[in-house]
Amino acid sequence: MFPDFRHPKTYVSLVLLIAMFLVPLAMGTPFWTNLFVLLFVFSALSVAWNVVGGYAGQLSLGHAVFYGIGGYTATLLTQNFGISPWFGMIAGAAISAVVAIVISYPTLRLRGPFFALATIAILEVVRLLVIHEESWTGGSSGISLPLNIGWTWIVFREKINYVIIAFALFVLVTWVSWYIRKSRMGHYLIAIREREDAALAVGIHTVRMKIAAAVVSAVLTSIVGAFHITYLTFVDPSSAFSLELSVQIAMFALIGGLGTVAGPIAGTFLVLPIAELARGWLSSVGNGMHGLIYGLILVIVVLTIPRGLAGAFGPAIERWLARLPYLGSRRPAAALADVQPLRPAAAAGKPVLKAEGLFKSFGGLRATDNVSLTLNQNEILGLIGPNGAGKTTVFNLLSGFLSPDKGAVSMLDASGTWVSCKSPDQFAHRGLGRTFQIAKPFTGLSVLENIMLGAFIRTTDRDEAEQIALKVAEQTDLTKYLNAEARSLTVGGMKRLEVARALAIRPRILLLDEVMAGLNPTDIEKSIQMIRRIRDSGVSVLLIEHMMQATMALSDRIIVLNEGAVLVSGTPREVVENPAVIEAYLGKEYQDA
Repeated sequence: MFPDFRHPKTYVSLVLLIAMFLVPLAMGTPFWTNLFVLLFVFSALSVAWNVVGGYAGQLSLGHAVFYGIGGYTATLLTQNFGISPWFGMIAGAAISAVVAIVISYPTLRLRGPFFALATIAILEVVRLLVIHEESWTGGSSGISLPLNIGWTWIVFREKINYVIIAFALFVLVTWVSWYIRKSRMGHYLIAIREREDAALAVGIHTVRMKIAAAVVSAVLTSIVGAFHITYLTFVDPSSAFSLELSVQIAMFALIGGLGTVAGPIAGTFLVLPIAELARGWLSSVGNGMHGLIYGLILVIVVLTIPRGLAGAFGPAIERWLARLPYLGSRRPAAALADVQPLRPAAAAGKPVLKAEGLFKSFGGLRATDNVSLTLNQNEILGLIGPNGAGKTTVFNLLSGFLSPDKGAVSMLDASGTWVSCKSPDQFAHRGLGRTFQIAKPFTGLSVLENIMLGAFIRTTDRDEAEQIALKVAEQTDLTKYLNAEARSLTVGGMKRLEVARALAIRPRILLLDEVMAGLNPTDIEKSIQMIRRIRDSGVSVLLIEHMMQATMALSDRIIVLNEGAVLVSGTPREVVENPAVIEAYLGKEYQDA
């Protein structure tokens, strides 16, 4: 995946990159040379941090541990074995990858501030270990890099060579970040950041994805750290494993815009020059004045532009670029007719999903009591009952979000084999899609990208996923909203988007949880027609719905739950005329009357 050179944004990006590189060459003074080395280094560190902190939403405040590992590895290999820092970078990156896996597997299961606190603790532990192993790390005094001149040792008299290397690393890290953002991995990470439970429903293995993001971020941070410490020619624990450094690179991304490619770069290029000038001008006033500058800028940005520079000004720049003449289309648009339908229609009658004797209790409350049901192929099965009857609990048991205390759920996979799954992502990969009672769109993505998240379960190719999403959008009446942000949709639009995202995984079974709740009559009619089209495409549908008129019109069979147990099952007419159903809904007094 490479940038599209037929798009104006690509040319704007290239012009900016060239300008960044030419400025220190043109200025030629030690101050400007050092400033741009720092700009490229800290931009690269912030962009690398953004992979795990911005895309995946995991606030790592101990990220300097990988910077320090890279720097110490390169320095020790050069000092003790005469190995070039270039090879030290690779070794440090490998060690950082292993450390990232060891650290991430337990800590990335933590949520909220606990993960951030865990990363700080790990950083401090590693710093103390380096100080303790004084015999080979130099302890708290640190160690100096041998001053061997030449490209082999990354030590130069002509300081512009440092600019060249720093710029090359900056471009490499930025390209990796851009590639991830445009790939399936980037979409998955943003989905995890936004709504982890909804991400599971489209087949994303969330822990595995977060670990992959942590490894990529650690490797990039380690490589840049090895170069920066080589540039400084000295390393000690307090600077290499610094909490201040971790907070600094996270702050650049926050000021520029978390989760964007350009945000960390914009934040660094805004704040770092001001801080460096303040360091020089205000050093006589008091030590640490540049830290005050950092804090003031952070407070101003958070209060005035909470989405960061990229979030505030990015859309305006996009609109400006959209008015420029295009040098060519983004890619040939494939006709919707060329996209294969979700699935050919299937004959009705064969069971595809079974639940047998499901029991689930929450403390002293029994939510489901020996619930058994069967969903047949090419069938719409309605699941109704009073509030608190256990309908959503049954849905969560059927889709892997809850494990039954007793009983089992099995489904017929594409090969015709009955299988049992243990997690929501496994159910999704086997062909079961679901929606949620309260719509859970990924608001940081467009409508098209939301649907593509489901399509990525079957392909890693972005263009193929987009074509699947276009077909599904047509089926769910979302075509005209494809480029809009998901947060801008109406309630009805968000409900249809949930269905579209589930359909994009090409399910054999679809669980719909109150997709018509809160809709106006027009949207209800659209939803009824949509569900019929879905069933006609060969997908078996199990739906929970309080809109009784719609449920009766859609369902081939209906199961009534009451107090966690199956009250009655049958055709819509049989159910609606059953005295037990009337009593459950309206009370015994109504039945007697």
